[in-house]
Amino acid sequence: MKKIDLIIFGICIVLGTAKAQKNVDVPELNCFNKWSVKFEERGAEDVKDGVYTDVIITIRQGARSDCYAGKAEVMEGKLVRFYTEKVDGSLEEVKKSWKGDTKKSVSIYNGISSTMVTIHNELINVIWPNKLKPKKAALKRAPDPSDD
Repeated sequence: MKKIDLIIFGICIVLGTAKAQKNVDVPELNCFNKWSVKFEERGAEDVKDGVYTDVIITIRQGARSDCYAGKAEVMEGKLVRFYTEKVDGSLEEVKKSWKGDTKKSVSIYNGISSTMVTIHNELINVIWPNKLKPKKAALKRAPDPSDD
């Protein structure tokens, strides 16, 4: 009798654990992560020197992530200055107090700037969505063997 109770108890534990694992909330990707995954999968064209009016400014802190339309200036392959766009179309330069010399040497790799860190631990990146390479065609699967 004790052996049966132990087996039933074990089954209940296994079923309870499986149910608990199904109900675990998977963290939702934020706007930065969604763009980052796309760029990782597809790659990006080089960001050349110039002024770009079609960038995305991402500001993250803890679990919070916000993405804004913006403008960026690139000189000698480095991000020099960037702005967020307001709903009325005006631009506001992003001026923060940075940790270290972060702001002075912001490189751009694969269509995304290196992460800049403020003294308030905000993580900021600039993304060039129009530099994202086109989606590659999927591979065509071969048919399964037939019994002919």
